[in-house]
Amino acid sequence: MKVSQEDVKKIAHLARLEMPELKIGEMQHSINKVLVWMEALNSVDTSNVEPLVHMTPALNNFREDESKVTLDRAKALALGPDTNETYFKVPQVIE
Repeated sequence: MKVSQEDVKKIAHLARLEMPELKIGEMQHSINKVLVWMEALNSVDTSNVEPLVHMTPALNNFREDESKVTLDRAKALALGPDTNETYFKVPQVIE
């Protein structure tokens, strides 16, 4: 399958990309190279390969959700430009 310059223009339009005329030929060549590569992958025999759910056999190692103090409140508030004794003060966003 070959991609024409009209196909590249249509793809660019659908992707809402502004494609200068000088780049259309270059993009056409790049897309055609990807399609040739995909055709090469399609020729590989995968009949004896089981489908994968994950690329590695590693599973999630969940840990217990435990509360712990990691940063003292006073030290954290000291990092802010404007605070009161409990919170950071920020400009109002919603009127």
